[in-house]
Amino acid sequence: MKIKIVNKKKFLRSCILLMGIIIVAVLGINNTYSKAEITYKEDYIIKGDTLWSIAENEVNTNNYYKNKDIRKVMYEIKELNNIKNENLEIGQKIIIPNL
Repeated sequence: MKIKIVNKKKFLRSCILLMGIIIVAVLGINNTYSKAEITYKEDYIIKGDTLWSIAENEVNTNNYYKNKDIRKVMYEIKELNNIKNENLEIGQKIIIPNL
């Protein structure tokens, strides 16, 4: 079966447009469009601090954790700082994502 090209200019224009769209799509895939770069702040545990109180404070004051569930914030802080249980030591350094 043969395909006959009726209008060569229109066919060529369509091929060039299609190639342009493919190139833009391939080059644009690796770009991220985040609003802000995440930085980390250091904090030190003081007497009376708990993971719950730290997470609650971060939800209320840190835009990174704004509108997140406190339990999820606690989990993220534990994972980020490799904390195995709920016990925190006075003077222990932790890092917290910050916007």
